[in-house]
Amino acid sequence: MAGINKTNAARLLDKAKIKYELVPYEVDENDLAATHIAEQLGEDIKQVFKTLVLKGDKTGHFVCVVPGDDEVDLKKAAKVSGNKKADLIPMKELLPTTGYIRGGCSPVGMKKAFPTYFHHTCQDFDYIYVSAGVRGLQFKINPEQLIAYTRATVADITAE
Repeated sequence: MAGINKTNAARLLDKAKIKYELVPYEVDENDLAATHIAEQLGEDIKQVFKTLVLKGDKTGHFVCVVPGDDEVDLKKAAKVSGNKKADLIPMKELLPTTGYIRGGCSPVGMKKAFPTYFHHTCQDFDYIYVSAGVRGLQFKINPEQLIAYTRATVADITAE
């Protein structure tokens, strides 16, 4: 692990005694897509999850963690989160809301503990990848432990 600085998110997982691996990848400022990360890691895109922040009309902010090549279904996301409608938050609100920048948004360690929803396919794998809180670093982590830690709900939240 030499040379990799632990992120705040990593320290939180350490404190909770949750096992994970920090996996670095090369950042392409012009391609922050999860597909780029999956290619870099040589992993199945279905195992590389992206963290999206939405705002519902009733509950306020919530988080959706979905496979890297999928889009969140706003209707399904609104429904599972107890909203009539929901939208992705504007990019400029991401840092002040979560403490993270685009391409480095982790479901672990946001400024506040927002309700979090993981796409159910995460449970198909022994491990998944999610951002470790900075661009260029992913957590390789057991999805069940991550779901428990973030007190997340597992749901079908992607577009068909």
